[in-house]
Amino acid sequence: MSKILVVDDEQGIREVLREYLELEGFEVGEASDGMEAIKQAKVGDYDLIVMDIMMPKLDGYSAVKEIKKDQDVPVLMLSARSEEYDKLFGFEIGIDDYVTKPFSPKEVVARINAVLRRGGAHKKIVSDGLEIDMVGRNVTVDGKKVLLTPREYDLLFYLVKNEGVAVPREQLITDVWGYDYFGEDRTVDTHIKMLRSNLGPYRDKILTLRGVGYKIVL
Repeated sequence: MSKILVVDDEQGIREVLREYLELEGFEVGEASDGMEAIKQAKVGDYDLIVMDIMMPKLDGYSAVKEIKKDQDVPVLMLSARSEEYDKLFGFEIGIDDYVTKPFSPKEVVARINAVLRRGGAHKKIVSDGLEIDMVGRNVTVDGKKVLLTPREYDLLFYLVKNEGVAVPREQLITDVWGYDYFGEDRTVDTHIKMLRSNLGPYRDKILTLRGVGYKIVL
């Protein structure tokens, strides 16, 4: 379960985002200003921060710069200001996405999911008793390390980075096996079968989409 820190001085915005994020299965923390956000970020081990810009005590830009000194956590910026300069400055200090107020909570959730998928290579994913360490290339099932082949690791990590997305077999062959691969589509099915076997009780997290391909749901 990913942890999201929502930082905004408007309580109503925090409550709405919390409601939508918790419905999506996220664990949510809150902060009402930049100073509180810095304190929370240091102890909360958050996977992503939703940060407003205009806040009392310390603005969002300054809070992001301070947080980025200690940790490389993804940031989605919220702002009532839509000027190009504000967006460019945000990206210069290391934010990952920018949403202008007023916004749709569903859009914010979709953008958060997209940012987390893009950053999947830097994360450790925990889903029930399945733990996937993308950096260390380790997979454990109920606390026991699972040994996968290099291709199985690549296939699993690719699905995780595209979590919730239907990935066609052709795309898997191109991106996992490489452009110069001339084998059969059944190769993907065979590797998926072996990967599922290694995941044991969590094999059903990899779904077959008949006539399309596969997706993983964590």
